[in-house]
Amino acid sequence: MKKIVITGGSGRFGSILKINSFFKDCYYPQRKELNILDFNSINKYLKKNKPKILIHLAALSRPMDIHEKKISESINLNIIGTSNVVKACEKFNVKLIYFSTNYVYPGITGNYNEDSALLPINGYAWSKLGGECAVRLYKNSLILRVCMCEKPFIHEKAFSDFKTNFIFHDEVAEILRKLLTQKGIINLGGPTKTVYDFAKKYNPNIKKSSAKNKFGNSFPLNSYMSLKKLNKIIKS
Repeated sequence: MKKIVITGGSGRFGSILKINSFFKDCYYPQRKELNILDFNSINKYLKKNKPKILIHLAALSRPMDIHEKKISESINLNIIGTSNVVKACEKFNVKLIYFSTNYVYPGITGNYNEDSALLPINGYAWSKLGGECAVRLYKNSLILRVCMCEKPFIHEKAFSDFKTNFIFHDEVAEILRKLLTQKGIINLGGPTKTVYDFAKKYNPNIKKSSAKNKFGNSFPLNSYMSLKKLNKIIKS
């Protein structure tokens, strides 16, 4: 296997990769070894370890409203930090795989493919799109617009009017290994379902709730993506 560096290894998905049979032997630098806010730190680490692939997971994500409350932190970690990673990868010709989000799509009509128009629905999505802009400038890269969640589903209620592509972290890890040679943009998620239908499969006692009642018209009730491109790749 090619030498792979993974940023954000202490996060939710990074922790899953560490125990995956394929990714467990990858490099998972701590912040003191590779700080995405410090270009020289990234530069030094890549020069020393000479990876072929860098999977960029390090980001500010939850809680979602933190991106409205701490704008500078959101910009630093998700936009400037990602830009630093891109510049370092370009310098050493390291393949870059960037984890973005399905929330960059408008969330109105659903069935968005990789070429659909973008309109982020919140600060988090805007910050991830900002990272995408830097990554798109570097041709030796892959952007994954992902919709994933923890296993098991941790909530007591689930939205019955919110259609998306939830998929568990461990399933994404298995798919990721099949995408390492791809470039461009790929939507990554599970079959289109309401969150309630997704969660009910694993918890028959889950209760229904309404995203529209809770958030009004500002919530992306139809943020589900077309997975035709993904399915074609993993089945080939």
